[in-house]
Amino acid sequence: MTKADLAAKIAEKSGIARTTAEKALNGFILAVSEALADDQKITLVGFGTFDIASRAQREGRNPRTGQPLTIPSSKSVRFKAGSKLKDAVK
Repeated sequence: MTKADLAAKIAEKSGIARTTAEKALNGFILAVSEALADDQKITLVGFGTFDIASRAQREGRNPRTGQPLTIPSSKSVRFKAGSKLKDAVK
């Protein structure tokens, strides 16, 4: 499903215009992105939780040469599904 398909589905399910649904979806994406950039946790009860996972710096190996290298620390977005979403997928 693409972003346009999701906006159309939101419009259909909520009975609003497609353009309004697109604006709402874009607003949601922007709000989630900004909150995660500020290291905030977002919890949508029944749907799931978005948060940031930090990975520490660690040592690794170059797969081609076998030479050791340092993998820098990083952050990634993590999503944990809520109970209602898990039940809907079953």
